[in-house]
Amino acid sequence: MEIKKNITSIFMVPTIKAPKDALRSNGFINAYIKDARKEDQYKECIYLLFKPENLDKFREFLDGEYERTKHIIEDYDYEDGFVVVVYQLDSKYKKDFDLIIKGSYSKTSKDFQKMFPKIVKITRNGLHKDEISLQYRIFNKAEDLVEFWENKLGIEWEDDYEVWEGWDEEKEILELDKIKELCVTEKS
Repeated sequence: MEIKKNITSIFMVPTIKAPKDALRSNGFINAYIKDARKEDQYKECIYLLFKPENLDKFREFLDGEYERTKHIIEDYDYEDGFVVVVYQLDSKYKKDFDLIIKGSYSKTSKDFQKMFPKIVKITRNGLHKDEISLQYRIFNKAEDLVEFWENKLGIEWEDDYEVWEGWDEEKEILELDKIKELCVTEKS
């Protein structure tokens, strides 16, 4: 199941330092700032949604996460094999998270930006290659992203523009029924 990664997943999940491969291999779908089904919402937290194929393997991952970090607040199950794990965000980056929500990616602190690798290993069609990470390109307003937006919008780029889309609250809230609909549509 391939759901487009939202801003919470791109800029907040890496800050919890969960092993990327473990997330991927345990059915990580996306992360959110709220869960629409919950009456009470946690503040300064993110909700990671999983649909693990192997529950024993997932339980092992989750036990490991509880040992690795004190930032897990709760985990809970939903119908059809979906699991949510709630992580507390590091309060020392609150200003940076606020800037991300404002769409001011390039204004985040150097300390915050250092948490994201400059180079990532990408596998496409079975081939491995090194690429400059998306976050690094966004923080530094990479030329390819500037050109993309100039061509797409037909405008001359200004220095104060950011090179990534702004925050859309709707895409950052866990709506499990919508996600389940997407799963059904993908299978048909």
